[in-house]
Amino acid sequence: MSRRTVHRRPVCRRAVLRASLAAVPVAALGSALVACEDRGADLVMAEEAPVTTGLGAASPTDVSLAVVAAVFSSARTVAVASEETAEAFAAILGDARIPLLVGTTPPVADQLERLGARTVVTAPGTDVASVAGDREILEVDPAAADAAKTLPAVTADDRPAPLALVLDPGVPTPACTVARANATAGGARIVDCAGGDPRSTSDTVAAVREAAGEDPARGVLAVGEPCGSTETLTARLAMALTAAELPGGGQTAFTSRRMVATYGSPGIPSLGVLGEQDLEATIRRTQELAAEYEPFSDLPVIPALEIIATVASSQPGPDNDYSTTIDPATLRPWVDAAGAAGVYVVLDLQPGRTNFLTQAKVFEELLAEPHVGLALDSEWRLAPDEVHLEQIGSVTGAEINETASWLADLTRDRELPQKVLILHQFSRSMISDRQSIDTSRPELAITVHADGHGTPDLKLGTWQNLQKDLPPGIVMSWKNFYDEDTPTFTPEETYAIEPRPWFVSYQ
Repeated sequence: MSRRTVHRRPVCRRAVLRASLAAVPVAALGSALVACEDRGADLVMAEEAPVTTGLGAASPTDVSLAVVAAVFSSARTVAVASEETAEAFAAILGDARIPLLVGTTPPVADQLERLGARTVVTAPGTDVASVAGDREILEVDPAAADAAKTLPAVTADDRPAPLALVLDPGVPTPACTVARANATAGGARIVDCAGGDPRSTSDTVAAVREAAGEDPARGVLAVGEPCGSTETLTARLAMALTAAELPGGGQTAFTSRRMVATYGSPGIPSLGVLGEQDLEATIRRTQELAAEYEPFSDLPVIPALEIIATVASSQPGPDNDYSTTIDPATLRPWVDAAGAAGVYVVLDLQPGRTNFLTQAKVFEELLAEPHVGLALDSEWRLAPDEVHLEQIGSVTGAEINETASWLADLTRDRELPQKVLILHQFSRSMISDRQSIDTSRPELAITVHADGHGTPDLKLGTWQNLQKDLPPGIVMSWKNFYDEDTPTFTPEETYAIEPRPWFVSYQ
């Protein structure tokens, strides 16, 4: 049901009507009123794309103001809701082409003025007098079964608003619901992104490319805490507009895919299953292994190779670092063949007495490929007086950050999609100062890889222990051992683990 309260004077907020009527000739006044009445469509979209803005966890009021300002140039009918009725109104206003503002603050009144609103739709009992002024007030119960039928008919221009609205469908907050309704009313593009990241899938990348053109600083609004700040959003958009896509589509490692990998080093069967067969057979085996996980996954499962690129050694070697570096040229055919087959690659470093950054730089050109990430194997990071298998290695958070910063800069400078950065760990002591690890770089997807082997109870105990005090922004990954686990987890058992691992490798 609805009820109309008729306004006492026509509302056309133009300077000519604010002037003294006595000073305006009758003919001129008539022309002004006709101009006000003859504005064409009831709803007119904005002509210019807005400045790209990440609204994060802003309130429904602030979100409604920002989206309405970005989407609409003018609107004769506008709804004003309280926070209690905003979601109910959002459910009926988008298709009705009526903008929705939330609250009765002065900025809401300013938006009504800017839009040239004549009718304010609100719920019975909502006091909108402070913002509605002398406009017509139409009371509509948004929860009523026939509420949509009682709304005014609106004619809209046929231009969609020059805007892409980024939302995380997994976080349907009231603010996101309000934003979605206003974008729908304006015919704007709505981009649902898992994790609030426009790089997440091929579809979202295409959508923001179309909206933003070549300028990530214009054309996109993002609502919801996962979408991040304006700075984060702009950095993600810059990547979305230029970077290649990962195997499986999109540019983020773990929002829209999981990975299953074979682990080892080419031609060295003792180091893992990856080295038990030639290149072609390894890719085929990895693809078949990943396919075994598909029935139990909520997301596509992408095959991956985790290649040990520097191998821990029992001998000091010419560099006295107890690590043997495989020539990048030897690994190039593996990297190229994997990319052609839609298989991701992670280069694993076992640095001995040197540091991770020194070794990572050796593989810079391989890491410059869009489908190649990096793993830091802290078990094999020795202090100057340590030897493999006599001591378990460890790494500081500072060294991880130094390596991660270099990798993130490489990713940014080469205009690459997000890179996987794996931190191998089975004991808390293997990474000191873990809370200091910087997870702020959007170029990287960081995961702690639980390397423990043995019985299910031992492995799950390690899994739970490694999650204690895990820095926000780091996800969990898992390793299955064919020989050392008793028994080896099945794909179904592996994906029954909570939280479900994003990266699973087999050794």
